[in-house]
Amino acid sequence: MPRRYYDDLFSFVTIAREGSFTRAAAQLGVSQSALSQSMKSLEQRLGLRLLARNTRSISTTEAGDRLLALLGPRFADIEAEVAELQSQQQRPAGTIRINTFDFVAEYILWPRLEAVIEQYPDITVEIATDYGLTDIVASRFDIGVRLGPSVEQDMIAVALQAEQRMVIVGTPSYFAKNDHPRIPADLAHHRAANLRLPTRGAIYAWELENGGEAIDVRVPGRLVFDTLYQIRHAVRRGYGLGFLPIEMAAADIEAGRLHTTLDDWAPTWPGHHLYYPSRRQSSRALRTVVEGLKLRPD
Repeated sequence: MPRRYYDDLFSFVTIAREGSFTRAAAQLGVSQSALSQSMKSLEQRLGLRLLARNTRSISTTEAGDRLLALLGPRFADIEAEVAELQSQQQRPAGTIRINTFDFVAEYILWPRLEAVIEQYPDITVEIATDYGLTDIVASRFDIGVRLGPSVEQDMIAVALQAEQRMVIVGTPSYFAKNDHPRIPADLAHHRAANLRLPTRGAIYAWELENGGEAIDVRVPGRLVFDTLYQIRHAVRRGYGLGFLPIEMAAADIEAGRLHTTLDDWAPTWPGHHLYYPSRRQSSRALRTVVEGLKLRPD
């Protein structure tokens, strides 16, 4: 197969991932016109339309999706193997991209990453936060974070924390006007700042547990957010109760700015884990970051 053919396939993968001829051309170091001509030639040789173009955006067709799913991981493997060969003669270097939740980035990852960054000046860490179940391979992340150790069979999971405890909190002024709930059913008479998860669509129901009994509770409220930080802000302002990871509420609880309630029903879940592909040869930079982030025995 001519070398030009491989170049065109790699260009297609880059365009599909970037969603833009402009960004792809900048990344590949070629002109937009040359890149556009390469794609036209590739589509003609294959007899397939790979990209749907309009004046505002670029997306892959069904055939393009299949080709991207086939080629993307293979090009990523090649890049990782080359990086590993280079790193064998060098200190850890390169960019490690991590997809995680915002509060995990702040309260778990960042305190540990500081030491890695200071010790290894040639490692760059890029962190992207969202609440969806991102496909880290398709999105070109090196590491993902999920709650609990269950991941796909081709992934390796490494514990970040032993457990994740959740708490229900409100301000003293809120509880001065509203009695503490005694049982989960009492929450129907309260108001809350709620969370809408992109993976579920509906407003998140609080998953409470007590002595093996589990119950999902939807608490009414006039405020709905897509991040826990906005929920915490609303709760601090007295707009209702919030269901938060203990890490996000601990300082406010200790200072008396927030009080907990229904403590017997506050759940404790398996802790967050990082995960990364097992089939890919990991670079020294990736192994260094994983080692720096993983949970260590007390």
